[in-house]
Amino acid sequence: MAASTEGLVPITRAFLSSYYDKHPFTPPLSSDVSHLTSLLRTMATDLGIDDEALTFTQPPHKIDENMWKNREYIEETIFLLQQSNWPDPLKQQQSTPDNIQFSIILGKLKDKLHRTLTTLESFQIKNADHVFNTVMTYLPQDFRGTLLRQQRERSERNKQAEVDALVYSGASIRDRYALLWKQQMDRRRQLAQLGSATGVYKTLVKYLVGVPEVLLDFTRQINDDDGPMEEQRHRYGPPLYNLTSMILSVRFFLSLSWARYESKKLKGEQLAVLEQAVDVYTMEFERFITFLSGVFANSPFFIPADVAGAVEIRKNDDYKEISVPAGKTFEVILSVDSVNSYIAWDFSLVQGKINMDIGFSLEFASPTGEKILMLPYRRYESEQGNFCTLMAGSYKLIWDNTHSTFFRKVLRYKVDCIPPVAEPVPFD
Repeated sequence: MAASTEGLVPITRAFLSSYYDKHPFTPPLSSDVSHLTSLLRTMATDLGIDDEALTFTQPPHKIDENMWKNREYIEETIFLLQQSNWPDPLKQQQSTPDNIQFSIILGKLKDKLHRTLTTLESFQIKNADHVFNTVMTYLPQDFRGTLLRQQRERSERNKQAEVDALVYSGASIRDRYALLWKQQMDRRRQLAQLGSATGVYKTLVKYLVGVPEVLLDFTRQINDDDGPMEEQRHRYGPPLYNLTSMILSVRFFLSLSWARYESKKLKGEQLAVLEQAVDVYTMEFERFITFLSGVFANSPFFIPADVAGAVEIRKNDDYKEISVPAGKTFEVILSVDSVNSYIAWDFSLVQGKINMDIGFSLEFASPTGEKILMLPYRRYESEQGNFCTLMAGSYKLIWDNTHSTFFRKVLRYKVDCIPPVAEPVPFD
């Protein structure tokens, strides 16, 4: 049985604020973060870059986007630290004492950034899985949940294939991360559309996937300009913005150093600053995301299933009623345009003093006119379920009262179709 959201309301910014009051990021970032970032920029200026060219990109406002930017800058820095990408003079003179020491230090920096990259990737995967699994606790614990999980897995495989194809084409790290962020925004737009659904679409989404109203409202407003996540950015954005600027400064300085190496060889004191900056960045960034992981996992909008209570009460205004005369049938025809869409139905009979049942079946008609019986005729007092379509075409739902000689049947029903439902993604 799915957990219930009965009696709950979407989390507000004020609600989150009271929770975050109890979870400050302490101790704050080391002052070395801003100090070393400033030193790196000064050293870049000394390489001959004018002030306009040295204008650094401001960190994004969204926490999620900052995480992706940190991954991008870390990977670019690792790329520069790989021996094959060193300046030719440095590669050609590795036997000198100074260059041997340089090689050892650069190798250590690359290893440290690799560990931080792995930690960040793990954080993102766990956060996405946690959000998905939490939302799933509020959905019916039957084959519908299995369908959604399969759909999410298929969607993620397709996205990975798109990334792999881009990499195979020789695209840069920046191009790859531009695609990764586009995919993330696509997930977010799908989820926002789910929360903003109205009318029949919203009714069916609620029934088909069992999405409670409170979760639909939450997905709709969670990323509003002054919504709940703005409080998260207000509290935890500043240290993350500083860390994003720091790794960008590391990458920028190293890139300029390699470009200017022949005319302005990297000095020992500059390398020492670079080494200290990577040490501080990796230590502080890993401390920050470890803290953030705990805060997010226990934030009020991730309500444990055992807190929620009884199953959500469905509202009567989602239903229609029709009287099916004795010896007659009642049909509803739906058109499906997209493969992997869903047909959903929910019906019951208004009970009287006599034994009440009605026949029900589902037919499919392909665009070429071919007809297939998808659900064989059977008599019911009530039924609810769904059907995952694999084909585009016309679907006919049939309620059959021909077995009854005298009694009309009052049918209470709702039925419709929607395209594939978007999978939950990390909020920010």
